[in-house]
Amino acid sequence: MSFASDESENLMPFEEEESSLDPSSVTKSARWYAVQVASGCENRVKINLEQRIDTLEVADRILQIEIPQTPALKPRKSGKPKEIAEKVFPGYVLVRMVMDDDTWQVVKNTPNVINFVGAEQKRRYGRGRGHVKPVPLGMAEVERIFKQSQEQKAIVKIDMAAGDKILVLSGPFKDFEGEVIEVSPERSKLKALLSIFGRDTPVELEFNQVQKQS
Repeated sequence: MSFASDESENLMPFEEEESSLDPSSVTKSARWYAVQVASGCENRVKINLEQRIDTLEVADRILQIEIPQTPALKPRKSGKPKEIAEKVFPGYVLVRMVMDDDTWQVVKNTPNVINFVGAEQKRRYGRGRGHVKPVPLGMAEVERIFKQSQEQKAIVKIDMAAGDKILVLSGPFKDFEGEVIEVSPERSKLKALLSIFGRDTPVELEFNQVQKQS
């Protein structure tokens, strides 16, 4: 996974980068950074980081933590599909902050945080990997990410793909077995080949009409 960034503006040490700031300009100088976290730990990292921000008194420089999400509908065997939130970038948390040594340490040392997304800097001496220099996301990309989260319409999420075997649960083809040939999440429908009168026939079905066969 990759994020666009403004690398040319952020290859200087933290202390030089922020040395000229006064309190009134901190908010304007804050940038969005992508932070890689352990799989499935996005919400836990957000909660832990919010607590650390208060405890370590850096709330004036770490201003916002977001997990971009879009709405989705999870099919249920009976009744209306359940609305859920699906992460846009699983394994990543976005943080708006003023980058300096203190704020870097607060984020980097939060449990389940792997690293900032950035440019890897090689070691001057010896072998082995260097360290990652955090690089802020480009503003155009940040706007696109949040716009996508806000405007995305809920679509039905279903764990089925072409080639899966299914059993029809309701409708005129109830108890028929078949094979998925096409899935259309935006329409909450799929096409499957069912054996009708001894011939494989493509039939369009609603997600909640079928069940995946193990």
